[in-house]
Amino acid sequence: MSPPISLAPMAGKTERDWRRIMRFITRGSLLYTPMISAAAVLRGKRDRLLAFDPAERPLVLQLGWNEASALAECCRIAEDYGYNGINLNCGCPSSRVQRHKFGACMMANPKHVASLVDAMVSATDLAVSVKCRIGIRSRNELPGESFRYSGEGIRSKGSALSLESYEHLKRFVDVVSRAGCHRFTVHARIAILEGLSPKENRIIPPLRYEDVYRLKADFPHLFIEINGGFRNLADIDAALLRVDGVMLGRIALDNPYMLSRIDALGGDERPLSRRDIFEMAVPYIVRRAEQGVPRGLLIAPLLNLYKGRPGAGATRRLLNQAVSCPPGNFARFLEAIPHRAATPALTG
Repeated sequence: MSPPISLAPMAGKTERDWRRIMRFITRGSLLYTPMISAAAVLRGKRDRLLAFDPAERPLVLQLGWNEASALAECCRIAEDYGYNGINLNCGCPSSRVQRHKFGACMMANPKHVASLVDAMVSATDLAVSVKCRIGIRSRNELPGESFRYSGEGIRSKGSALSLESYEHLKRFVDVVSRAGCHRFTVHARIAILEGLSPKENRIIPPLRYEDVYRLKADFPHLFIEINGGFRNLADIDAALLRVDGVMLGRIALDNPYMLSRIDALGGDERPLSRRDIFEMAVPYIVRRAEQGVPRGLLIAPLLNLYKGRPGAGATRRLLNQAVSCPPGNFARFLEAIPHRAATPALTG
């Protein structure tokens, strides 16, 4: 059974070391790589992009691209590396991604996405999933058969593109699922393809959770996961009554210990204390620092581990000081932080 909680792909954040350290915090969630283009996998430094610690599993590789043969080859490579699944990104609104004609703009052409999924499913025994938005809006025309049918929220060719209605989302999922995709992670906002940065696209378009809940009701045989704006346990619990999973994003950066509490709600053993997590992570951080990984990247997942606890600010300051301490003192400095902070933040 797939975990009901996952951590969203985040560029520059959900890299290998971040994921490994997060595994000290959450043992029951599904982790994702950042989106990696198929071109980078095929032409770049493959091990640097794809290698991971087995302790990170279950782990899904998220791919972005719009060519079936390239995606199919990446699926075969991912299977060899030992990933647990592959996700096709149909939700990224960045202009750089749009220039290569993948990401959120592909929602304008569900038949093409279905052809990509078909090629991916045929190339691997791993589960292939799709991450998308509830819709898209663009001031410009986008290529795709979407313009040849009418419906609420769809304007004619020659004008701006507006694919924002539930009916478009339903059609997208229907067409793509017939190609062999049985899991959809849906960010409950539209993507606005011009004028907003990716960060603004995570905040400004209003959340429409009901569209995702309706999608699950219309496709009960599919695994439907909701993404966008979840910040507390009560809202997550409420969502899980109506869909199969919740994907969390920024909260994993801002308040990571909440993920350990979610594990406990899912029936796992009692969560580790913050201090236990800290002390388990230190040997890994020291080892990777000795291998040349920047210290700032390694301590970043722990900076907000004590958020909301007395002494959290002092702990953050000590962690930041560890980044610049002499190499021979790095391990001892980290190990001493619980005693130097001497606050309740590090006792539970």
